[in-house]
Amino acid sequence: MITVGVIGYGYWGPNLVRNFADTAGARVGFVTDMRPARLSQVTSRYPATKVSTDYRELINDPSVDAVAIATAVSSHFDLAMATLRAGKHVLVEKPMTSTSEQAAVLIEEADRRGLVLMVDHTFVYTDAVAKIRELTQGGDLGEIYYYDSVRINLGLFQHDVNVLWDLAVHDLSIMDYVLSQSPSAVSATGLAHVAGQPENIAYMTMFFDGRLIAHVHVNWLAPVKVRRTLLGGSRRMIVFDDLEASEKVKVYDRGISVNPSPENVYQMLVGYRAGDMWAPQLGISEALHTEAQHFVECIEQKRTPRTDGRAGLRVVRLLEAATQSMAQQGRLVSLAASTPVL
Repeated sequence: MITVGVIGYGYWGPNLVRNFADTAGARVGFVTDMRPARLSQVTSRYPATKVSTDYRELINDPSVDAVAIATAVSSHFDLAMATLRAGKHVLVEKPMTSTSEQAAVLIEEADRRGLVLMVDHTFVYTDAVAKIRELTQGGDLGEIYYYDSVRINLGLFQHDVNVLWDLAVHDLSIMDYVLSQSPSAVSATGLAHVAGQPENIAYMTMFFDGRLIAHVHVNWLAPVKVRRTLLGGSRRMIVFDDLEASEKVKVYDRGISVNPSPENVYQMLVGYRAGDMWAPQLGISEALHTEAQHFVECIEQKRTPRTDGRAGLRVVRLLEAATQSMAQQGRLVSLAASTPVL
């Protein structure tokens, strides 16, 4: 039985506690939060769970085997490092850390101690994204031409991170999982429309070696909520709409074929293919429950998580490069000279 402690019982913490409480082979033994009112909610719902306003009590408790961190990103490094040094496994909320250097240090510490370090990239554990990876990696789409995502809504404005670190992190983690390539350069533009606050709208373009390009559009100041991703391939295309109740993933047998004209080799003839659309059947399991079970199994079986520290580092590197580019009005930032993936 793996005893899990949860640091932070604000927005995401209650979901972590609920899912670990329902996970086979796990129990929630300790919860900490700086606000006593929130801890009273834990006590009323989980009377056997210890609570404290001091996270150090949780980290130093010998009965706790693993710690889930659901706090502001600025605190992730210190909390995760303290947990690893205490000999406990770590699940840290996205983004993994504030800098790629911090992420690399955590990876080295976890590797040295033989501990599981996992990042809460929740969408990777959805049935929809698992199916998209299966189709992409299996060659059903052919050569991947583009990855294009839109994640917009009205609010919630964050005060400690810009919209890329808050919303684009989801799309970057999905992209990292479903594609077999990593970007070589990044360009991003964005603006803040509230004085003194981080950028609330951003456009991020990623360039790869070859013919693949990716684009992410995120916005806290949109009149509607949109969660849509398109993947275009040489054979088929995918539309992933997370707001769809049933058919979240749709596969289109549509595309183009390009052939040179027999009369003029310099004239290209573009043909259009309009085939069927089909929606694969997906499971209905909660992604966070799948993730919690995966975390526990990785601890028990000494396995590398699907979203390990290296996956978290790759995403943080992209966010860093995008933020740097955005500060210089879209200047192209190469990833070749940044912190290497361990």
